[in-house]
Amino acid sequence: MELETMYRSLGISPRVLEFAEETERSLKERFTKIDGRAEYNQLKVIKAMQDNRVSDIHFAATTGYGYNDLGRDTLEAVFASVFCAESALVRPQLISGTHALHIALSGNLRPGDELLSPNGKPYDTLEEVIGIRESVGSLKEYGVTYRQTELLPDGTFDFDGIAKAINGKTKLMTIQRSKGYATRPTFSVDQIGELIAFAKKIKPDLICMVDNCYGEFVDIREPVEAGADMAVGSLIKNPGGGLAPIGGYIVGRKDCIDRASFRLSAPGLGREVGASLGLNQSLYQGLFLSPTVVAGALKGAIFAASLYEKLGFAVVPDSREERHDIIQSITFGTPEGVIAFCQGIQAAAPVDSFVTPEPWDMPGYDSPVIMAAGAFVQGSSIELSADAPIKPPYAVYFQGGLTWYHAKLGILKSLQKLCDAGICRL
Repeated sequence: MELETMYRSLGISPRVLEFAEETERSLKERFTKIDGRAEYNQLKVIKAMQDNRVSDIHFAATTGYGYNDLGRDTLEAVFASVFCAESALVRPQLISGTHALHIALSGNLRPGDELLSPNGKPYDTLEEVIGIRESVGSLKEYGVTYRQTELLPDGTFDFDGIAKAINGKTKLMTIQRSKGYATRPTFSVDQIGELIAFAKKIKPDLICMVDNCYGEFVDIREPVEAGADMAVGSLIKNPGGGLAPIGGYIVGRKDCIDRASFRLSAPGLGREVGASLGLNQSLYQGLFLSPTVVAGALKGAIFAASLYEKLGFAVVPDSREERHDIIQSITFGTPEGVIAFCQGIQAAAPVDSFVTPEPWDMPGYDSPVIMAAGAFVQGSSIELSADAPIKPPYAVYFQGGLTWYHAKLGILKSLQKLCDAGICRL
């Protein structure tokens, strides 16, 4: 009774709460499986920290050039261990997932090389990095060409098309694990491994890079274990555990990581410079917490899928599918549905809950975008958040929640907003 009273004080009607509780009860078995994977990944992170002899000395700050930053170097060794990689670049100077991907690409591509995307058009912010949309400093401006193959109608890789696309100039294949602003399924680590093995039979020296954003710790394996030469992500998503205030990572083959480090800093300097500025403790502790945080986000995603599927909306993945990232897409078919959903997520936030999000022309996107994110860290999408381009099919992308209970509240608030607006009825 006390719990129901608290939900009512937060604006959740008894009918919405009753509908949600019925859905939650049906997910007990799924939630238990998620907890099992989280336990495995928690032990994996602890072992990596123990094997690399993490100590409180590694939390000390460095400034200036950052030479001999023991905490930074040990953190990179921990990330390499966790992701089963030869080497890692983990830096606050990598300001976002897009920036980390840009550094990995531009560090390993040269004029005359060709970049291949086997999953169609990449995420919107990479279009200008590549030069699909003209932009100053793009790979295209530096003489790197681009080719893509479309996915098959069922969302799987077109192996015949990929085989035809790989040619003498093809230097690097970039695989986007998560769906981005698409409604296709997310790729599993096994699917990615199958694609990499196929491509390397055609061209053994092909560099295979995986955009791992939103996928870390969802499974017990990571892309490097499946043959990827590099995996790239953001620390304000899964592996930062909500504590990392900034940063990105690139893990994989040592020569690939070294080349990326020279692009990040300067030729001749590479990974030897880059002060940690007192952020190391947050990065270590965020990584430590991330398996549990990701588990809460996964529960929220499955809960949202189950709830909205019952109401007749198209959801990807559906409520029964195996999960390969933390993102849940829900197609409303109208701008009003997307906006109401995002406003409900914002209203559930601990920060800026009083703000009403509206679509705007955000840099890097080709249409107005609405973003709901009352986060402790600006732009942190491991925290409860939702965003969407305001264009057909009018699908919203929900992710995050540092705890399952916060994710649950966000979904209830989104449903309440939709009901109050008359967009759906229970």
